Order: sequence, then structure tokens, then C-alpha cells
Amino acid sequence: MLLIPAIDLKDGHCVRLKQGDMEDVTVFSEDPAEMARHWLAQGARRLHLVDLNGAVAGKPKNEAVIQEIVAAVGDDIPVQLGGGIRDLDTIERYLDDGVSYVIIGTAAVKNPGFLHDACGAFPGHIIVGIDAKDGKVAVDGWSKLTGHDVIDLAKKFEDYGVESIIYTDIGRDGMLGGVNIEATVKLAQALRIPVIASGGIGSIADIDALCAVEDEGVIGAITGRAIYEGKFDFKAAQARADELNGRSEG
Repeated sequence: MLLIPAIDLKDGHCVRLKQGDMEDVTVFSEDPAEMARHWLAQGARRLHLVDLNGAVAGKPKNEAVIQEIVAAVGDDIPVQLGGGIRDLDTIERYLDDGVSYVIIGTAAVKNPGFLHDACGAFPGHIIVGIDAKDGKVAVDGWSKLTGHDVIDLAKKFEDYGVESIIYTDIGRDGMLGGVNIEATVKLAQALRIPVIASGGIGSIADIDALCAVEDEGVIGAITGRAIYEGKFDFKAAQARADELNGRSEG
């Protein structure tokens, strides 16, 4: 089970939003590259970056900081990145900069042809982020709920060739109230590709619950506010996850 620290970028800073609200911001670091080095030292095996300004603008806005983060961790661990990625040139630029996986969210729903082209051009590097509430997909920074069923849409994206799905229950993100295990497992069971859980991790108990369903296809979990607010120790949590799933650390 991969525990993946989130570094959300707004105006060059490492922040967390509550319920996706760009005005409800907590700044955790003014040096995101140093924060990336911190999580690497704590045993992280992947990093999750979100360009929040880019997500709003529909084009990259924190590229210089992203380059600094990728340079800070070097080849030690892969970096996955989302936010404002709407064309193939942007994907190519990020991959050239050393980003391992590019996450496409709203654009995958609104422009599936773009996602299809991206999977064809950059096989193995495209992840889709699906944000949902009550089984329906949300877009545009969670502001609009669509009529798309999560599992139906995810199956279509799987057929396109996406590497994995990040599933976020938007009712829980940033609230530390626990992961929606049932919905996450239901999605993973319906797919052949891996699912990464996101939204709501608040304690070691949530890690335990996720480890119990790893065999269903839930390979990792993104954690943000909980580790920044010290709700649990990241290094200890990753070690516990490795122990529960019979793996040695590293």
C-alpha cells in the first residue's frame, strides 16, 4: 500500500484547501521543494502534486515550483501531477521535466477524445482523477455534479489505456472524516487497473482499513491535511502499511 503525500500548490506555496474552496486555504510551507524532500526522507515512495491555480485557470500556473520539486527528489521517487492539464503539449513538457504521471481530471470527462489521444501518445503515464459524490462524477473543481456514473466512466477510461484511477469522495476531502472504503472498493472491483484512494484520511485506523482492501485493487492512498496537521506520523504509517501487507519498507 502506497501512502502518497499530497503537495497542493497555490501561488507557489504548499497549501491545503477545505472542500476544494480556493478561499479556505491553510498554508503549510512556503518552500514546496523542501517539503518534498521532507516526505522523501520520511519514506514516501511517490508524491502527489496539484497545481491549484492551474486547475482554476485551465493551464499550468506553478511550473517553476513543480520543476524545483522534481529536481529536489530526483530519480528517487516518481511524481504524479494534476491541475490545468488540457493539451498534449503540456503533458509532454511535464514528462520532459521529469514528472512520471500526469493526472487528467475535468478534461477527461468533458473531452474524452483528448484523454484517448493522451493515452495513445504517452502510454503508462496517464492517470485519471475522478471526483465523485453519491456515485456521480463532479467536474470544474467540484462545482458541478454531472449525470455520469463513476464506474461506467471509469470502465471507459480503462479501455482508453489509463494507468490508474484516483478516486476522490468530495464529500470527505480535507475533512479528516475517513475514507469512503465501500465506494472505493466497489470501483476497484469493477476495474482491471489499480485505484488510488483520496479524500478523508484522518487516522491510522483509515490506513488499516485501506490495507485490508489492497487485494481488491486499491494500491495506494493520497494523504494531505492529516499528515500536515500531525494526525498521524507518516513514516510510522507507511511502515505499518508495509507490515500489514507483508512487505519490507523501501
